[in-house]
Amino acid sequence: MFHDIHEECGVFGIYGHPEAANLTYLGLYALQHRGQEGAGICSSDGRQLFVEKSMGLVADIFSEKRLRRLPGYMAIGHNRYSTAGSSVLKNVQPIVANFALGTLAIAHNGNLVSAPDLRASLEAQGAIFQSSSDSEVIVHLVAQSKGADFYERIAHAVTQISGSFSMLILREKELIAIRDPYGVRPLSLGMKNGAYVVASETCAFDLIGATYIRDIEPGEVLIIGEQGLESLKILHSQRKAFCVFEFIYFSRPDSNIFGGQNVNEMRKEFGRQLARESRIDADLVIPVPDSGVPAALGFSEESGIPFDFGLIRNHYVGRTFIEPKHSIRHFGVKIKLNPVRQLLEGKRLIVIDDSIVRGTTSKKIVKMLREGGHAKEVHLKISSPPTIGPCFYGIDTPTRSELIASTHLLDEIKKYVTADSLAYLSLDGLKKIVPNSHNFCTACFDCNYPISFPGEHHKQMEFLFK
Repeated sequence: MFHDIHEECGVFGIYGHPEAANLTYLGLYALQHRGQEGAGICSSDGRQLFVEKSMGLVADIFSEKRLRRLPGYMAIGHNRYSTAGSSVLKNVQPIVANFALGTLAIAHNGNLVSAPDLRASLEAQGAIFQSSSDSEVIVHLVAQSKGADFYERIAHAVTQISGSFSMLILREKELIAIRDPYGVRPLSLGMKNGAYVVASETCAFDLIGATYIRDIEPGEVLIIGEQGLESLKILHSQRKAFCVFEFIYFSRPDSNIFGGQNVNEMRKEFGRQLARESRIDADLVIPVPDSGVPAALGFSEESGIPFDFGLIRNHYVGRTFIEPKHSIRHFGVKIKLNPVRQLLEGKRLIVIDDSIVRGTTSKKIVKMLREGGHAKEVHLKISSPPTIGPCFYGIDTPTRSELIASTHLLDEIKKYVTADSLAYLSLDGLKKIVPNSHNFCTACFDCNYPISFPGEHHKQMEFLFK
């Protein structure tokens, strides 16, 4: 779907390879879906850090000339989608800073719910911030820590923050991977020709020919250096809270996340379960591409109703485009999707999408299928439960009042999107498919937030839910 919910960020790191920056570039290319606003790479040759970053897409930013300015055998990279902080170059990561014990660079995927309070406290103590990114809070916490060595400082910093963080830290001679104790965002460890690789998703390993070893554990601080791997467990929580939306929409279908679960297979299972829960007579199952495709295949297999691509996606749409001066009906959706009239005309359609956020895009798609595709009936099926709560853990979601399912009943949503029928996957159905579902955060579907909001920020959250 062309979402009002946006990807968070992607991180990639490598230690012990002569082409560290080039492989990091490729890793970020594979993780482009996690953030399209900006990207950066920081490398080290064992003596000093080098950084290149810019706004835009990975392939547009990193020319061969720029990559040559990133020497060394280790590097970290970051794709940005702003969840905290505005879309400006100073917020593009990695963030690089000098402090008493040398230089460090940080690349962070997630969102620190404690960042506003920590930032206010640090500024009161005289800290000067260069960006509005919550990730910079971590840099200041490390710099201000009274720990005897760097690892004590890291331990001191990460025990003060709360929220979601899959984080990479690069120093002159080592790479450190840290995952929050809830494990909200995925983070995996791999190996390529003796070099260690860390990435948000395993699809980045596939592109560079690395082998998956294991996930970075929730609460783990993994130090990768001259001595090999050293694992510290300094962060603890009462539960895990893996983001279930990684399965529904964010992660690439070819990735294996959260203990090696394949995203594509999970989405197909969601579709099968949806078919079991909402049987209906129809002629054709079509997906809203691209994220609706696996679930539509699963729905088709389970229901026995044929599958086809009734909506064709233009894959070359940039983030901005110039609208024509004369109004074209549903132009914003039409530039991305077009119905295949010869296939859809007179048909009873089941249209599979992964979620409905505000409902405006779904409404345009249904109308397009009727007017442009001449469909006889349009039955909208959603392969996730109704989204009723915003995310505060690294996904850019609208406020609760803007989420149509939080303010409207099922029949009201059906009327708004002008579908002949509407069905969502049930929360029980979702939990039936996801292994060990008690380890997952489903706050966007049930408003049961696993990580509490501290201090003043908590009051802001309460205000959002009034």
